[in-house]
Amino acid sequence: MRPNASSPRRRTVRAAAFIASAAMVVIGVQTGQASAQPDRADQAGASALQLSAAQRTTAIKAAQADASAQAESLGLGAKEKLLVRDVIKDTDGTVHTRYERTYAGLPVLGGDLVVHEKKSGKRSVTKATGARIAVDSTTAGISAATAEKAALKTALKAAKGAADSDDPRRTRSPRKVIWAATGEPVLAWETVVTGTQHDGTPSELHIITDATTGKRLFQDEAVETGTGTSQYSGTVSLGTTRSGSGYTLNDGTRGNHKTYDLNQGSSGTGTLFTDADDRWGGGRQTAGVDAHYGAGQTWDFYKKVLGRNGIRNDGVGSYSRVHYGNNYVNAFWQDSCFCMTYGDGSGNANPLTSLDVAGHEMTHGVTAATAKLNYSGESGGLNEATSDILATAVEFYSANSADPGDYLIGEKIDINGDGTPLRYQDKPSKDGASKDYWSSSLGGIDVHYSSGPANHFFYLLSEGSGAKTINGVSYNSPTYDGSRITGIGRDKAVRIWYRALTTYLTSTSKYAQARTATLSAARDLYGSTSTEYKTVAAAWTAINVR
Repeated sequence: MRPNASSPRRRTVRAAAFIASAAMVVIGVQTGQASAQPDRADQAGASALQLSAAQRTTAIKAAQADASAQAESLGLGAKEKLLVRDVIKDTDGTVHTRYERTYAGLPVLGGDLVVHEKKSGKRSVTKATGARIAVDSTTAGISAATAEKAALKTALKAAKGAADSDDPRRTRSPRKVIWAATGEPVLAWETVVTGTQHDGTPSELHIITDATTGKRLFQDEAVETGTGTSQYSGTVSLGTTRSGSGYTLNDGTRGNHKTYDLNQGSSGTGTLFTDADDRWGGGRQTAGVDAHYGAGQTWDFYKKVLGRNGIRNDGVGSYSRVHYGNNYVNAFWQDSCFCMTYGDGSGNANPLTSLDVAGHEMTHGVTAATAKLNYSGESGGLNEATSDILATAVEFYSANSADPGDYLIGEKIDINGDGTPLRYQDKPSKDGASKDYWSSSLGGIDVHYSSGPANHFFYLLSEGSGAKTINGVSYNSPTYDGSRITGIGRDKAVRIWYRALTTYLTSTSKYAQARTATLSAARDLYGSTSTEYKTVAAAWTAINVR
């Protein structure tokens, strides 16, 4: 029996999928301050309420109407204004309002903050920077054209040898900003250079230039990528929609997430997948099935486990594009299009469309909508670890017998040619490059390797130290100080990390701030005298974050 036109439909189909994990290097330095210290006298009970899209919109509008009074109460300068980005309401009446800042009408990059207000009126604030936002003048000493030219030169260098005359890079008109993410706030130009990275991935390189001296202050690649190839198979359910006499990969039950065929193109949206009888799979459809399934499972995990209504928590689905480019061994999340894109791998034979890559890369979208962790330095490592942690959670949640949950990242890729995974959460250094523990040099390495200590923290918090076998995989997790950790379970660890991400972390958070944030989250959820709170503290100490 067919459903009525335009009604959502779920169908069980045969599918095969492929896994990817990120491999982008961006170098930079972040600073930050977290002033919301854990109150050890507080008790548990502050879990977040699930707000509908309409309720969330109403809460944001109400907070924005009060933003001027909030700025005054925080002691911000007369030229500063607050712009509400998100509001979280807890079951105990606490409200967490996340703000961006402007100064004299200019965006303040690295000026984000979160105000936490209890029902009693008691408040605390988490800030990306503790510096006072002020500059001598908002008149630039160098022109936008000069900044644009310097940014383009930087982008060409980053392109690893691209020829000036042939390189297709383009710049968006620079915008004047206040740069506050590192050191003393300064007037700056932000230039976005678009083009293609050396492996065919789109590029959106944000370059910050001091508007007085012309010095490059920061650069950040906004397109976050993955790499690798392998295949798995399984019977999966899809959300589809009746359209005319056929069906489309349009999931009406999950924010109308759609999946498109780029047909080896590298721009635009492509063609929405259609099928006559709603029985999907085979040929070009297989990659679409896998991508659509991964998106649906990621949506369900966030909604059913964490109470998040889509990537931006607004009930709106993103979209997926498959069959990108030729021989493109990569996949990426792009916040500017709010979409996920998958290549077909070497020889266009192995689409990188797996559950793991969907969970990992789409979590970059969640991070962009919440803490907005800068994708470089220690904050970049925390950004990458967040995607690994929540991708692991998606995999366990899905309970797909063809790809059971584990604490291995990219275990089906065989990128090393010897059957080993890309990353290990129980002992990250087993990949030969990731770090097991925090050190002062961590911020200067590839974000995928600086993610190691946070991945290690998550494993220790979930499962504990020492030897253990889970779903047929053997683990043996060490500690920095030789301590023994007893895990609190993956579900609790996931909830603590997610609450820290959405409620306490900011764009410039480092590992020290992540410790404070997760302690605050554990206090909120389980109480400051709980085993969970104490284990969070012990797990951070076990990776040398004190």
